[in-house]
Amino acid sequence: MPNAAIPFDAARLDTLMDEAGMDVLIATSKHNVQYLLGGHRAFFFDYMDAMGLSRYLPVMVYAKGAPDKAAYFGHRLENFQRENHPFWTPVQQCNSSGSIDTMQKAIEHIKKSGMKTAGIGAELSFLPVDAGKTLQDAFSGTPVKEALFVLERMRSIKTPDELAKLKIASEAVIESMKAVIAGHKPGASKADLTEALRREETNRGLTFEYCLITAGTSLNRAPSEQVWGEGDILSLDSGGNYHGYIGDLCRMAIHGEPDSELQDMLADIEEIQRASMKPIKAGAMGSEVYRVAEERLAKSKYHNNMHFLGHGMGLVSHEAPRLTSTGPVPYDDYDAHRPLEAGMVISVETTLAHPKRGFIKLEDTAVVTASGCDIYGEGARGWNRGGTAAR
Repeated sequence: MPNAAIPFDAARLDTLMDEAGMDVLIATSKHNVQYLLGGHRAFFFDYMDAMGLSRYLPVMVYAKGAPDKAAYFGHRLENFQRENHPFWTPVQQCNSSGSIDTMQKAIEHIKKSGMKTAGIGAELSFLPVDAGKTLQDAFSGTPVKEALFVLERMRSIKTPDELAKLKIASEAVIESMKAVIAGHKPGASKADLTEALRREETNRGLTFEYCLITAGTSLNRAPSEQVWGEGDILSLDSGGNYHGYIGDLCRMAIHGEPDSELQDMLADIEEIQRASMKPIKAGAMGSEVYRVAEERLAKSKYHNNMHFLGHGMGLVSHEAPRLTSTGPVPYDDYDAHRPLEAGMVISVETTLAHPKRGFIKLEDTAVVTASGCDIYGEGARGWNRGGTAAR
């Protein structure tokens, strides 16, 4: 039997697998393995999967209706973590050295344990060809199905522990941005600011992932030697994660004082953001988020250069709920036609890419509750003044 409580809703996973025609689920992405194991992530392979002649491949096996047959197969270097914090799975072997080796151990376990294998689900986007061929050859009469949807639906409703991590990540990103903005006088480059933000987020316990940054009237969002000068606006859009959970927010700054037009532009964006979050609550149709946001956006004098986007957040950026089929990441709008559920997390972002004034954007994280939504990282929503701590 398991060594500890199962960290997810096993009955819900069984139902999703049954609906998808899966008897066995094989997870091989670091984020879904982390989710199914209740937090484990191999620190040695956090940044690079390649090693020697192969690669790191974690394999988590779950049989529908039979958690007592669940197993985890990992790399030998994971044994140190396993010794400190044993997994819940009855079988836990960390003695593999490559992708084929790990998959072969998982296959041997599936056959030995007597699991039903009429339907096998695997993460095809996170399954290297060599391991995938090994799996398919072992069960040649059974097609391997894509398990992305099943696992995405599991992650769509966050536990209190997951929400706590997302809140920490979101608030730390905002505090990091405030520190960078206040700490730099005119003349700092976008590369300097990005490096400063990396340090601030790291010092607050986050893993820095990226900073999309613009300065002045440029719409280029990559770090560069472009200088943030006197009178220039600045956009910081950063992702920093806490134990894998992503805080993704955007805030604005300026060296000097914003004129009336800049104030009007950011106020317009703020109103659209607030409008988009107003209908968010358990039971509301997902499409309402876009309906109210786009109705308000259409009334803006800047609408020709504006764009609204809503997407799910968690261990993955742009995970469920899926609210649009026309966003920058291609997927269907599955959740637009269904009621939102408490524990879902939605990132809402409104962007104005003005050809003369530059890039102006706010991005916020809203958590669905029974009566409305909680906003993580509320601070610094207006024009933050640069260099106030450096004077």
